[in-house]
Amino acid sequence: MFKFFSSRLGFFWVAVVLFWIKTYSIYKIEFLLGVKGAMQEFLLFFNPLSSGILLMGLALFLKGKRAGRSIIYLSAFLFLILYSNVVYYRFNSDFITLATLTQTSNFGSSLGGSIINLMEPYDILYLIDILFLIYFYKKVSGNWTNERLKLYKPITVLAAGVIAFSVNLHLAEKDRPQLLERTFDRNYLVKYLGTYNFILYDSYLSVQNSTQRVLANSSDLIEVENYTKAKYADPNPDYFGMGSGKNIIKIHLESFQSFLIDYKLNGEEVTPFLNSLVHDSSKNFTYFDNFFHQTEQGKTADAELIMDTSLYGLSQGAAFVTKGKNTFQSLPAIMHQQQGYTSAVFHGDGKSFWNRDKIYKRLGIDQFYYDLYYNMSDENVINYGLKDKPFFKESVPMLKELKQPFYAHMITLTNHHPFILDEEEATIASPETGNSTVDGYFRTARYLDEALAQFFHDLKEAGLYDDSIIMIYGDHYGISSNHKKAMEEILNEEITPLEYAELQRVPLMIRIPGVDGQGINHEYAGMVDVVPTLLHILGIDAKDYLLFGSDLFSKNHRSYVPFRNGDFVTAEYSYIKGVFYNNETKEPITNPTDKMVNTRDTVLQELGFSDKLLNGDLLRFYTPNKEWKPIDARDYHYGKPEEKAAAETR
Repeated sequence: MFKFFSSRLGFFWVAVVLFWIKTYSIYKIEFLLGVKGAMQEFLLFFNPLSSGILLMGLALFLKGKRAGRSIIYLSAFLFLILYSNVVYYRFNSDFITLATLTQTSNFGSSLGGSIINLMEPYDILYLIDILFLIYFYKKVSGNWTNERLKLYKPITVLAAGVIAFSVNLHLAEKDRPQLLERTFDRNYLVKYLGTYNFILYDSYLSVQNSTQRVLANSSDLIEVENYTKAKYADPNPDYFGMGSGKNIIKIHLESFQSFLIDYKLNGEEVTPFLNSLVHDSSKNFTYFDNFFHQTEQGKTADAELIMDTSLYGLSQGAAFVTKGKNTFQSLPAIMHQQQGYTSAVFHGDGKSFWNRDKIYKRLGIDQFYYDLYYNMSDENVINYGLKDKPFFKESVPMLKELKQPFYAHMITLTNHHPFILDEEEATIASPETGNSTVDGYFRTARYLDEALAQFFHDLKEAGLYDDSIIMIYGDHYGISSNHKKAMEEILNEEITPLEYAELQRVPLMIRIPGVDGQGINHEYAGMVDVVPTLLHILGIDAKDYLLFGSDLFSKNHRSYVPFRNGDFVTAEYSYIKGVFYNNETKEPITNPTDKMVNTRDTVLQELGFSDKLLNGDLLRFYTPNKEWKPIDARDYHYGKPEEKAAAETR
């Protein structure tokens, strides 16, 4: 037996078994894959085998000791891939895709903060197998000849890998039909096929998607146009045109979830100012308490895209980066062409982050105020950029300079993972869950709330408040499913898959000058609904445009909210990770109605249409009306006045 394991082929099988055991162990320790039943558990255990055999088996074609060294290198490389996903998953509850890796300037943000911050001391144990392989190689390789193995041996090994993968795929498709056709949820692909096979399949999809634009033509628009026109909702006459000519100030609350509204920590309100807007007796605002984010890997960038185009983000990567040369028919451009609006984005970070300096031009945004416009001294900066209080304070004079009516998008930063705040600026005590992410979240949320209160005061002092539509929204979750235990302690309840989906609520508040708000509106809605809502408030009919949302104030507003992974929620029932739930009883629905099944199919169709539109860049073939002029990115120049003047003369 020892003689066999001392051979090159035996060394290979030792490496494969160690790789297999470690990968399965990491699956169980690090990833929340929702494994149910004996078949899924078996597939989770089995799926690393084919990857190990096929990838490390290639080394067996090499001569002598080179084969052993290559097996070690491949084992280390495969671990690096897996461990990168572990670190990424600890914040994002998701897996790295090829599209994510193209976002190189943003990868640190995709990890939600410092990589070191997301590492754990016990991670060093994941290297034990590689260290053992190195030791074992030195012990046994002295007896190896410098000749290649007979060709049939590595070929037989690779054939075994192919057979293992075929069995894996067959059983996966049997347990989850159409697994490869329904690729919105990466958890399913990893659970059934494994991390490495998922990466290969993701790469195939990325190449496939990149060819769609080349092959697309105007006929591809027909289905998409018919679908969006059919779900158009007539405007509510009580709101249509009531904001025409008013400024719009859109305030983007970073990582802010709705459970913070009215939440008391040790008897103290975390967000007293936002609470006051929700419960204002004069009802200046309408607060949608069943509003959900619909972002995926792009997080903040997805939120910006959805809120300005009523298109979904991509299931992989961020369209802001991967579709940076697409044609868009955005809210800022529509408002400019229809009613002469000026548009601007304010953000205390670098202009190229999330490719903003390029994509904003594609959206027809006139001006971009980024870090060079602000005082970025050490005391003003923390984590990813400018703190929210100086950000709002310094933005007001720039707002006053904008030509009215304007559309201003204010993007906050401080309430961002890993939720760091200087001690002297913290005005609420942290909870003591022992989870630094969860404990810090409440302090940065309070800081954001205070910054917002200050901003409202300054808007009123500057004479901008009374004549402005103000919209406040959260962009995506702040606390991922990886912090489930600490959040259960905070919320004092078990977080089931359904409860976690319900935690994806983010606030949406709208104030229209001269119009009484509705107080709390319980309509189920998502980010795609914002564009048609704002267009109708301005008196611009949304029916001309290809939008996947519908007017929030319309009596015909659609009643379901799709998530990017194919799940969805409604007022009565939800569909989460392949299971229908009764929202009232929180119990699974064993016999879903035809309506439920049809809604599920419609959600998948809608997401597919949005992907088709983005991947094929289909809006280049669409003219909304005879007045529409396509956006020309060359017409926009961002930078200090002297930089813009130089650019315009070139």
